[in-house]
Amino acid sequence: MNSALAADQAQVVDRAVADLARGEYTWAGYDVARRRELLQRVHAATAQQAEAWVRAAAAYKRLPEDSPLLGEEWISGPYAVLTGTAALAESLRALERGASPVDGYSFGRAPGGRVAVRVLPHTLYDRLLLNGFSAEVWMPPGVTENAVRAGAGLGQRRPTETGGVGVVLGAGNVTSIPVLDVLYELYAHNRVVALKLNPLADGMLDVFRRVLAPLIDAGLVRVLTGGADLGGYLVHHPGTAHVHLTGSAATHDAIVFGTGPEGAARKQAGTPLLEKPVTSELGGVSPTIVVPGTWSPADLRFQAEHVATQRLHNGGYNCIAAQVVVVSSDWAQKDRFLTELHAALARTPDRPCYYPGSDDRVARAVAAYPGAQRIGERVLIGGLDPADPGPALADEYFAPVLAVLELPGDAASFLAEAVATANTAFTGTLGVNVVADPRTMAALGPRFDQAIADLRYGTVAVNAWTGVGYLTPTATWGAYPGHTIGDVQSGIGVVHNAVLLDGPERSVIRGPFRPAPRSIMHGEFGLSPKPPWFVTNRTAATTGRLLTGFAAAPRWSALPRIFASALRG
Repeated sequence: MNSALAADQAQVVDRAVADLARGEYTWAGYDVARRRELLQRVHAATAQQAEAWVRAAAAYKRLPEDSPLLGEEWISGPYAVLTGTAALAESLRALERGASPVDGYSFGRAPGGRVAVRVLPHTLYDRLLLNGFSAEVWMPPGVTENAVRAGAGLGQRRPTETGGVGVVLGAGNVTSIPVLDVLYELYAHNRVVALKLNPLADGMLDVFRRVLAPLIDAGLVRVLTGGADLGGYLVHHPGTAHVHLTGSAATHDAIVFGTGPEGAARKQAGTPLLEKPVTSELGGVSPTIVVPGTWSPADLRFQAEHVATQRLHNGGYNCIAAQVVVVSSDWAQKDRFLTELHAALARTPDRPCYYPGSDDRVARAVAAYPGAQRIGERVLIGGLDPADPGPALADEYFAPVLAVLELPGDAASFLAEAVATANTAFTGTLGVNVVADPRTMAALGPRFDQAIADLRYGTVAVNAWTGVGYLTPTATWGAYPGHTIGDVQSGIGVVHNAVLLDGPERSVIRGPFRPAPRSIMHGEFGLSPKPPWFVTNRTAATTGRLLTGFAAAPRWSALPRIFASALRG
C-alpha cells in the first residue's frame, strides 16, 4: 500500500468517526420506542436481503448453488439476524410499557443456588419448531431473581447515557456475527458503531449496508473495509472509545499489545498498547464429552453424525467447533462409536477449504500426529495420550481436524475426570458439548447435574451442539466470566443476550438424545427430526430457506412446508 492510499483510507476513517460522534447525540435523543422502530426496520431489511445475503456468503465460501450445505448460510446468516432482531424488539417493547424484559420468562434454580432464566422455549412457535430443545441462562451464585428483573435492559434503561463510538472488528466465518455484534453494541451498551469487515467477508459489504441502512441513515453505524492497517488506525483513533472483536486469541493480543518481541514484552509487563476497553469472542479448543451408556446402532450412528457436525459445520471454521472428542476407554461400545464417527466424517459432503491458512493448520496437525487418518480434506487423530496429549488440546486448529482423547472409568468416574480435564487441560472456555443417553443421566442423577455446573464454559450443551446456543437469540454467547486481557482465553463479555440480562454466567442448552420418531418410541418428549444444521441433512438448504422466511413473517400457514422438509432431511 502506498502512502497516498493510506492517507485516503485515514480520511475515510476520520470522516466515519466524525459522523458517528454526531450520531451519538442523535442516538441519545431517541426514546426506546423509536429505537425499537429502527430495529424493526433492520428486521424488514434483513428479510428483503435474505436471498442476496445467502448468494454473497456462498460466493466467498465457494458453495455450489445446489449444495445442501447452503442451509448453513441461511440459518447462521439472515435467520439468526431475523430471530435476534425480533427478540430484541420484544425486550424493548417490554421496557416501553414499564416492564422488565424478563417478565415474560419463567425462572428456575440451578446447582449452587443459581437463578436460571428459562429463555427457550418462549413462544408456541418455539415449542413446535424446536420441540425437545431448551435453553436457560444461569446467573452467578448469589444473584437474586429480583436483581435479575431490575437489571435486565442494560443500556436501554438509561437511553440518554451513551457510550461513545465503539469499534466492531467483524468476523469472516459466520455472516450473522458482524450484524449481531453491531446491534449488541448499540442496544446493550448505547454505543454507536464503526463496523470494520474482515477482508474475507468484503463480498458481504453491499448486503450489510442494505440490512443496516436504517441505522446508517440515522448516523448510528458506519461500515468500513480494509486491511489490518486500517483496523489498527481505527482502534487507536482518538475518537473511538471501545473495541469489540471476534477472532483468535493471537489476533486479540496483536491488537491489544502489538506484535513481535515488543508485543510479547508488553503482554508480559501488563502494559497494553491499546488502552481502551476491549471485549471479545475468541473461540478456543472445544471438547465434546461422550458419557458411556448402552446405545442402539441407530443411536451410535446419529450421535456420530452429531459429533461430525460439531466439527465440520461451516467447514470446521467455527469458533465453537468441537476439536476433541472425549470418550471412556472402558466403554464397551467405544470402538463401534469411533467406527461410526469415521464413517460420518466420510459421509459429509465435500466442500472447499475457504478459510485462509486452513491447509497449513491441517498440515501442522498431521505433522504433530503421524498416526492421523486423512479422510478427504478431513483429519481424524486417535489415541491421544492423556499424560501428554500434544497440541490438540492447546492449539485451536480452526480447520477440519478432530481428535479423540480416551479417559478411563464408568459413567460416573469418567464424567468426573472428563469435566476436570475439560476445565484444566483445554484452551478456552467458549463452549463444551456433553452427550449422554437419558437412562445414564437418570442413573447419575444429581451427579450429572453437578457435572454440568462444574464445567467452566460460557455455553454448555447437553445432547445438543453449542452452536444451538449461538442461534438462540435470548441465550448469552461468550466465554465463561473471569478472563483478562493478559490471559484472554475465549474472550471477555457476552453478545446476543436479547433479554439484555446484566452479568450472566453461562447458557445451558439441552436437546433430545434421539430424533423423532425414535425419541417418542423411547419415551423422550421430543418431536424434532434430524436438525437442519446437521452436515448430513439432505434437505438443509430447503429447510433453512423456509425457516428464514418464517422468521421474517411468523405464520401458521408456513409450518406444514417446514415440517415436511425437515422430516425429509
